[in-house]
Amino acid sequence: MMRSDLITGREPVAAPARPFTVNALITSQEPSNAAFTWLSAFYVVYCARPEDWIPGLKYIPLAKISVFFALAGLMVAAGKTKRRYKDLPKEANYLLALIAILFVSAIFSPVWKGGAVVHTLDFAKVYVVWVLTFLVVTDFKKLRRIIFVQAGSVAVIAVVSIAKGYSHPRLEGVLGGIYGNPNDLAFAIVLSLPFCLAFLISAKGALKKLLWALAMLVMAASLFLTASRAGFIDLVIAGTVCLWHFGVKGKRPYLIVIALVLGALLMAVAGRQLKDRFTAMSGEDLNTSIEGKAYTSFEARQMLMRRAVEGIEHYPILGVGVNNFMSISGDWHEVHMTYLEIAVEGGIFSFVLYLMFFSRGFSNLRRLRRRRDLDTQSTLFAGALHSSLIGFAVGALFAPEAYQFFPYFAVAYTSVLAIIIENQSKEALTLEPADMVQQPLDKYARQPSPSSRIARL
Repeated sequence: MMRSDLITGREPVAAPARPFTVNALITSQEPSNAAFTWLSAFYVVYCARPEDWIPGLKYIPLAKISVFFALAGLMVAAGKTKRRYKDLPKEANYLLALIAILFVSAIFSPVWKGGAVVHTLDFAKVYVVWVLTFLVVTDFKKLRRIIFVQAGSVAVIAVVSIAKGYSHPRLEGVLGGIYGNPNDLAFAIVLSLPFCLAFLISAKGALKKLLWALAMLVMAASLFLTASRAGFIDLVIAGTVCLWHFGVKGKRPYLIVIALVLGALLMAVAGRQLKDRFTAMSGEDLNTSIEGKAYTSFEARQMLMRRAVEGIEHYPILGVGVNNFMSISGDWHEVHMTYLEIAVEGGIFSFVLYLMFFSRGFSNLRRLRRRRDLDTQSTLFAGALHSSLIGFAVGALFAPEAYQFFPYFAVAYTSVLAIIIENQSKEALTLEPADMVQQPLDKYARQPSPSSRIARL
């Protein structure tokens, strides 16, 4: 009995049972969970492109379906998640402003308005996914799951590319979309490899570790087979940062030895074409068609960069519109430098917002790395995110990746991880005073009462 019942002598009255209704079954968390499910589906469709390698799926508009339900999930989750739209960080506003300027640029494009509008609409999907990621990924478990989808999907893509691309030079055109170009495929692999290493280190059990190790080996092999010079440079930079976080700071020197040994073996087994393409940059001793094409590509990229600078000079404010540089390039190719790509197609203001957006990702990681209370998992994935973003910043110098979603995903992960850690710290601070008050009470509560001591005597 409760204390009041002991005094009155009456039996306690049970609380009335809550009637079973559909509304009682639907909790406030279910809309968030539904939104997270469709968000995960979009990540699978975008990162794994199952319609390219699973028979029959190419007739189903998976991307449109997932985007529709992700948008529906965003509307359903509005006001029903731990976070609100008012909690969106500055980087979300920078991204929205960037997209808005790209729309204005498309409308006033001096080249092709309709095409620029269509491509900008396609790119604008990243904002929906970005905001939904921030709103519904409210704990580390969900963040880890989303990163797992990206890393696992790119690993599957690497396996499929090698399996289907044995007759395709540089794995070109094996898959469509973001993986159709070998440089884009290499770029996606480099940005995802640090996450795979984080999962390998944190995996429990020999089988899981073996699977992640094999996934990384296949991803690295497919990168070498693309013979992408930009991808290789990107790999060296991102890999160095990754090994600094996990091998040096994490006190795992064996990772450095393994990486160097495997890198040398992969270069010997699958890196001949990559080596030839690097050698061809000198323009001397071009003995094979591969070397000739590589040198021609190198010269063409230099020319495209000059044309991009000229385009910026002629259209500095709003640019020529998304995907319109190819029309004025002279040979229908993109400029192989992301920073010039966003500047010539979106204008100077787009370029500034682009830099501001990604600088926020590095700022989030800087704040996280300064903390001394991060657990092992948070430290691992903060290091992986830093390696991935460094890889993007360097790779962007050699590849046209302004409208690929992977770098934007990485910034979203940093924002989510930063706010998760911040909320955990706030919760810890609010709990500490209560614990300090409760501890003496518990201490005195455990002491025997005077009457009990007399009874023992």
